[in-house]
Amino acid sequence: MTYCLFDDMTQCTEQEVARLLPLVSDQRRQQALAYKHLFGQFCCLKSYELLVQLLASTGYQTPDACLPLFFYNEHGAPCLEHGPYFSISHCKHGIAVAVSEKPIGIDIEHIRTAKPELVARTMNEKEQNVICSAPSPDVAFTRLWTQKEAVLKMQGTGILSIDGMKNTLVAIEHVDLQTKVNIAKQYAYTLAVLR
Repeated sequence: MTYCLFDDMTQCTEQEVARLLPLVSDQRRQQALAYKHLFGQFCCLKSYELLVQLLASTGYQTPDACLPLFFYNEHGAPCLEHGPYFSISHCKHGIAVAVSEKPIGIDIEHIRTAKPELVARTMNEKEQNVICSAPSPDVAFTRLWTQKEAVLKMQGTGILSIDGMKNTLVAIEHVDLQTKVNIAKQYAYTLAVLR
């Protein structure tokens, strides 16, 4: 398992998007250009560049030496036809990419406000108590949110329903969660890996 975190979002410029466009597959280029805003284009392209670098560091090569193409499962989660598992996430403060031989999920989020109605819809009673008693409820909420979303990505489903998130972390066995918070840059991320 390997992952990388990119958080120099000052690189989100028209020049950087122009540099990245010829370095990605036609498929990813079309996906990037479908975004109307520069930020979406940048994240789409930069995450692909990071993925290609991670794949190369693991020795992965596509069968015909082309850039990797994504295939999508029934829930829309991307995968490689003949490659390791991977996961991509981005938010306004960073991009996270992970690669593993076992199912993996990664999620990065800016520190979000723990709005009571969202907490009630997405967190079970124990998690709600953790959030309410934390020195920073916003950080506690974001930590738990990234854990849930990373697990759902690892399972290949992503968020199917906000209301279905309450028990995401209750019955997970054989899953390692690594969560980190960067208060200075205002984000948290979680890596979920099947043992």
